[in-house]
Amino acid sequence: MTSKEYEKAGVSIHAGESLVDKIKKINPNIGGFAGLYQLDADRFLVACTDGVGTKLELGIKMQRYEYLGQDLVAMSLNDLIVCGARPLFFLDYYATGKLDVDVAHRVIKGIVKACQECNCILLGGETAEMPGFYDNNKFDLAGFAVGEVYQKDLIDGRKIVAGDCLIGLPSSGFHANGYSLIRKIMGDHKLSLETPFEGKTLGEFLTEPTKLYVKEILNLKTIVPIKAMAHITGGGLTNISRVLPERFVFDADKSKIPTPPIMKFFKDLGKISDDEAYNVWNMGLGFCIVVSPEHVQAVKNTIPNSFEFGKIIPLHTK
Repeated sequence: MTSKEYEKAGVSIHAGESLVDKIKKINPNIGGFAGLYQLDADRFLVACTDGVGTKLELGIKMQRYEYLGQDLVAMSLNDLIVCGARPLFFLDYYATGKLDVDVAHRVIKGIVKACQECNCILLGGETAEMPGFYDNNKFDLAGFAVGEVYQKDLIDGRKIVAGDCLIGLPSSGFHANGYSLIRKIMGDHKLSLETPFEGKTLGEFLTEPTKLYVKEILNLKTIVPIKAMAHITGGGLTNISRVLPERFVFDADKSKIPTPPIMKFFKDLGKISDDEAYNVWNMGLGFCIVVSPEHVQAVKNTIPNSFEFGKIIPLHTK
């Protein structure tokens, strides 16, 4: 599926999918939310990496450095838990043209706080000063997370059957995806980060940190037999397809997803189609859980703000 406005903003989802397809021909194990390494007969090590994308530009302008640290941790740890893994440790990479010690310290404070919230250790990292390559007032971030899961607890979608239910957990905003499109819309309509919106500014809404789902999910998996999970990151709703067996697809009722007003604002202002909006942004759905119908209420009892928004159906009925 192409995203025309997103491509005009400079990002091609199709190119990214093509690269993954090419890599899969070299290494068929690539393509999940995280990679699994069998440590022994009972356990897997699970690893993933991610960044914050062009949200960095807005976060730097708003000086919300601690929030960018949380974004970095959340984008990796939310991927890591999809297979049921428990985070163990995290590493960061901070690259800049000229090191501002105070700014870097605030970013790392945000990383440490987010790791502590998830019972994960910041084990180390790298700070790279690269004059002439990065502008002096800018920096880039990358994060690397490692966790573990016992083979008996691995969640991989294999037990999915037709009629299973999709349960969503709300996002805290755009998280860290689709910001190139947001920035294009802002530029086209001459909006600034100081533009008022619903009692705050656009900048405050757009730099809200990515929600961490680790504690909720690790607790839920001790209560409910989860069949599959998806982090709704780059690619929007299409992320759900990544965890389904080939013979199944999903049928989502988008009206059941609590889309924040800030997302509706940018969708309407940019004249973004439904298909593109749900293919680029999370539209209020931050994380998805697949369970049997009889376990839906238990999920809602455990995570009160969760919501049912769709079902699994056989491929030929879609």
